[in-house]
Amino acid sequence: MTKIEQLLHIMSRLRRECPWDARQTHQSLKRYLLEETYEVMDAIDSEAYDALKYELGDILLQVVFHSALAEEEGRFSFEDVVQAISEKMIKRHPHVFKRQEGHTAESVQKNWEKQKHKEESRKSLLQGIPGALPALLRAQRLQEKAAAIGFDWPSARDVKEKLREEWLEFTDAAQQNAGEEERRELGDLLFTLVNYGRKRGWTVEEILQEANGKFIKRFNYIEQKLNHDPEKLHEASLKELDRLWEQAKKELK
Repeated sequence: MTKIEQLLHIMSRLRRECPWDARQTHQSLKRYLLEETYEVMDAIDSEAYDALKYELGDILLQVVFHSALAEEEGRFSFEDVVQAISEKMIKRHPHVFKRQEGHTAESVQKNWEKQKHKEESRKSLLQGIPGALPALLRAQRLQEKAAAIGFDWPSARDVKEKLREEWLEFTDAAQQNAGEEERRELGDLLFTLVNYGRKRGWTVEEILQEANGKFIKRFNYIEQKLNHDPEKLHEASLKELDRLWEQAKKELK
């Protein structure tokens, strides 16, 4: 019995013999798939590779679980899932499996999107981007899809000019206290920031996560300096908190 066969056998027993596993549905498992995905991302960001091994196992379990449910419903099996992804990879990599020459990473991505659009028969190129994605990540995927057909800024420098324009429009709306207009301009500004990051080769969702992590470290530093005393934290003046924040910036590079 292979390791994969062993896992499939374990899942089969769990569905028959464990009350919790037996009552799960595709819908009830959604939250676990999302949680496990974020735990994988945390392990990657922390470079915790021992943890990554286990977190990837948890993701694999979710794939096996959903496949088991689908097989019980007479829809598809785990083997069908493996076959489908294998066929997709071969079809979308003709430069590898058909030995086509002269491809760059950029042309491969364009061909991938073209083939995907053809296979899925969608009315819009943007239709396949999940609405449940985090907003920054979804913005980047929308931009990548548009860029795949040539609808893109020539360079990051051009986006930087657009960024200046959007910033001026936002500050103008803010000065006029134009609530709804200010809100829309902020959205345009954020979308353009994502575009700039994409043109620089960055994933803006990851950049913001890094900034979140930096904020947490610095705030924890302030709490530590105040001996983790909630009363001291609430009673400290803004001037004192700012002083500790600047101190944290110097010490926590």
